[in-house]
Amino acid sequence: MSNQIIAIDGPAAAGKSTVARALADELDALLLDTGALYRAVTLLALRSGTHLSDGPALADLASASVLQVTPPSIPDGRFYDVSLNGEDITWAIRDPAVDAAVSPVSAHPEVRDALLALQRRIASQGRVVIVGRDTGTVVVPEATVKVFLVASAEERACRRHRELASRGVDTRLGDVLADLERRDRIDQDRDVAPLQAAEDAIIVETDQRSVGDVVAAIKVMAERAWHPMAARHARGR
Repeated sequence: MSNQIIAIDGPAAAGKSTVARALADELDALLLDTGALYRAVTLLALRSGTHLSDGPALADLASASVLQVTPPSIPDGRFYDVSLNGEDITWAIRDPAVDAAVSPVSAHPEVRDALLALQRRIASQGRVVIVGRDTGTVVVPEATVKVFLVASAEERACRRHRELASRGVDTRLGDVLADLERRDRIDQDRDVAPLQAAEDAIIVETDQRSVGDVVAAIKVMAERAWHPMAARHARGR
């Protein structure tokens, strides 16, 4: 049997985590958000005063820490629990300060190498929806379904602004948009794991589409990839 891995990538606030969570629920699959791991390292760096340009030091922080991503334990809107050395940091990693710093941290090859084995170990646990940068190109290039979600910068800014407002974080929409555009430039231009779709990824536009609509479309892709004989039989009826 082929593997049952769905890899989802795309720019910040394109709806990756929301879609992946709903899709994992639909398919009874494990959800792994690799971005949460990079955010955890970023939070640790900010707390410890480690310079964001020091890749080896950041990698040492990651290697010396116990990072875990597990199913949600609290019904407060979270998609999963993220713990750092036993501390629940699920919402702490969504702070605007982490938003502003995570792109340069995740660009370091030393940090990506430090987290790669953990990501692959989690992804090997059966049916998995894995979401985050370079999932389909580096982390799980063997994934049977690869999706790249896209949306306009304005739409993504509105989504992120609503998310922050729902948690009581006071921000201006214009500032959120400027930060997203800055992150896009960093993610697209960096040498390590740049923002780009895998050659065999399916591009899915999420502007003006509901989460349910996007999830349903990807679910059909997965069922066709995982059960090709059944899909051919259904089309032939």
